[in-house]
Amino acid sequence: MTTTEPAPSPRALARQRRRASVARFWRQYRSERAGLHGLAVLALCALLALFAPLFVGSDVSSVTDAPGRPMQSPSAEFPLGTDQFGRDLLGLVIWGSRVSLMVGLLAAVLSVSIGTLIGVTAGHFRGWYATVMMRITDWFLVMPTLVLAIALATVMSRSLTTTVVAIGVTTWPTTARLVRAQTLAVETRPYIERARALGGGHWHIMSRHVLPNVMPLVLAQTTLIISSAILAEATLAFLGLGDPTVVSWGGLLQDAREAGAVSAGDWWYLVPPGIAIAVVALAFTLCGRAVESVLNPRLGVSR
Repeated sequence: MTTTEPAPSPRALARQRRRASVARFWRQYRSERAGLHGLAVLALCALLALFAPLFVGSDVSSVTDAPGRPMQSPSAEFPLGTDQFGRDLLGLVIWGSRVSLMVGLLAAVLSVSIGTLIGVTAGHFRGWYATVMMRITDWFLVMPTLVLAIALATVMSRSLTTTVVAIGVTTWPTTARLVRAQTLAVETRPYIERARALGGGHWHIMSRHVLPNVMPLVLAQTTLIISSAILAEATLAFLGLGDPTVVSWGGLLQDAREAGAVSAGDWWYLVPPGIAIAVVALAFTLCGRAVESVLNPRLGVSR
């Protein structure tokens, strides 16, 4: 007598589909060599930021315990030289990655969350609500993002929270536009009509049908916005609008400018944080482009 195995539950089937989808995504992502290189750079930077206290110690930013002479050029003891206080620049660059990456990630999450919320709701409800939301979005789009961020950072207290909010609330319009367009396309599909006919409410349709279909676009947009957020944080810190109590890559450039490194020709004070900003921003951009190509293969053909 043979026994039949019980059919898997809907939840188990959903988990299997998710695992298969992730595995398929990774197989396709591995074919993007630029994306793999960007991912490797980001993994290295994340490890350095995570284990920075072990590599350089938590007192690396202390002015009173500086181990070297002020503005010392690179040497065996200090591979990237020292700053105007005699602090090791290599340690400062590693320690600054913690703040720059954290601010970039948090600002990107805030920006994408606002853009996704406005895009999904404007695409679903339409009418006067969509008109008002899209006019507000258009206003933010035509206004220079950096100018708005500087204005917010100026009127608010100088802290990391201010930097995150200033970047997040000024960079969401592009995401809102893209998500709304995708939402409008999703809501024309037959299963949306069936969901409405079966009594599905607004929240059910947006959360169970629309949002899962726009999430791949949101993921790709997030990776692209992180690089812009890191550059914006560096710009605000360079302009003296960041938190002066923490070490970041933009803050190091601001310190170098105040110390006269440009006129004195002390290149070791300027080049390392600038290269770190450029490399990480490029790595996030490469990852974002690779994610776009995987989620929308037609982009890869057009390139």
